[in-house]
Amino acid sequence: MAQPSQLNLRKGVTDISAQVYDLHMTIFYICVVIGILVFGAMFFAMIFHRKSRGVKPANFHESVKVEVAWTVVPFLILIGMAIPAASTLIAMEDTSKADVTVLVTGSQWKWHYKYMENEVEYYSVLATQQEQIHNKFSKGENYLLEVDRPLVIPTDKKVRFLVTSDDVIHSWWVPDFAVKKDANPGFINEAWARVNEPGIYRGQCAELCGKDHGFMPVVVIAKTPAEYDAWIAEQEAIQRKAKEEEQKLLAMNMDMTELMDLGSKVYQSTCAACHMPNGEGLPGVFPGLKGSAIATGDVRKHIDVVVNGVSGTAMQAFGKQLSLKELAAVITYERNAWGNNTGETVQAKDVNAVQTGK
Repeated sequence: MAQPSQLNLRKGVTDISAQVYDLHMTIFYICVVIGILVFGAMFFAMIFHRKSRGVKPANFHESVKVEVAWTVVPFLILIGMAIPAASTLIAMEDTSKADVTVLVTGSQWKWHYKYMENEVEYYSVLATQQEQIHNKFSKGENYLLEVDRPLVIPTDKKVRFLVTSDDVIHSWWVPDFAVKKDANPGFINEAWARVNEPGIYRGQCAELCGKDHGFMPVVVIAKTPAEYDAWIAEQEAIQRKAKEEEQKLLAMNMDMTELMDLGSKVYQSTCAACHMPNGEGLPGVFPGLKGSAIATGDVRKHIDVVVNGVSGTAMQAFGKQLSLKELAAVITYERNAWGNNTGETVQAKDVNAVQTGK
């Protein structure tokens, strides 16, 4: 986030971020002046009123003038600081009259974005290659600050963010917007931004949220209103078509080879971080799937765990994160990989039956 030798705040690309920067600099200069006056008086007294020069100390005990001075002056300084600070804080909290509202939900370890005025929602996941993380490839320009699907918002429009979480506490932070809001389970915090310039703006989760906390970036693309409207229309069409395809999939059966190939890819990208690529998990932290009762037992129970998660554990619900096809494939893979070999296939219709309770 910070550039080499960057010691100050960044001005950002919103009016609020500019206000925060100006407030910061105002307070900084006030502190500099106070420091110069205090240390100047102290060193002046040490040099010109030292004992070796025969100067006798003055007695200010119970001096009304001194008592009034060091009470009134700091009070006036604090009032001078409080007025612009209060104005900025009030502006930061005013989320009314928003043009666009986005529900931002944090989960281990990704972000979910839902556009409240449109039929568009998706997950945003770290896109940095594992080979870079494990030092097999050289680091990219935006190492650990790149995602597969950025949040897209319009410029010159007030965008309201509703920030929450579906597991632990996260924090959605974009420095260029001067926005940093905790995502708390069961609560919704609000923030907003009006971006003045099109561009790509990066941030990350700013709350320690688990072992992959460092792999939870935020990327926002600000487009002109016309480009944003076109993007929204395109995404609505894509998601509408995907739902139609899922409905067609309910009447189809995929063979074992197709399910295992897709399931392996989904498992490596979604499940392996906890359950490990070899299916053995992390003893005492994340359970293994190799030979487990879940992966080799009742298939409906297995589907339910993957789709709805397990309350009170790190096992999150993937019902909304993956498509019916991906869910069917990854469950089939887990039931037949690492020597589990149940020989059972799970189809999209089986997952849908558990999701709908039929």
